[in-house]
Amino acid sequence: MENVEDLVVNILMEKEYHIAFAESITGGLCAAKLINVPNASRVLNESFVTYSNEAKMKYLNVSKQTIDLYGVVSEDVAYEMALGVCEATGAEVGVGVTGIAGPSTDGNVPIGNVCFGVCVNGVVTTQIISFKDIGRNNVRKAAADYAFEMLLSILK
Repeated sequence: MENVEDLVVNILMEKEYHIAFAESITGGLCAAKLINVPNASRVLNESFVTYSNEAKMKYLNVSKQTIDLYGVVSEDVAYEMALGVCEATGAEVGVGVTGIAGPSTDGNVPIGNVCFGVCVNGVVTTQIISFKDIGRNNVRKAAADYAFEMLLSILK
């Protein structure tokens, strides 16, 4: 039985699309999940872990104004991350993930809130999900899993 990552890789191959990830909270977990799948090299050339705001601005062209206005954990930043990673890599599909895993927060965003952006051929869909304070690594894993579920539903 195929898992969601297998399905995503197969759909990407069928469509002859490439994917790139722009990860903050997940720190490379999304790319790692994809790379577990045979033939991943046919759909993934490169991805970014942009943990700092400066890295998001430098590599993904996330606007400082967007970060200042909406906060780094926002659908607006996830939108710019997803679009920016497509522009930076030439991929048809880009996924941006930003959130708060804990154990602490800046006070404005609850622990467990994660924002997702998925860009397919220039069209970006965003979503925010609260995984609650289920522990740092559990939030990160749940976010990576959810990114693939969201991606699969958009690609189908």
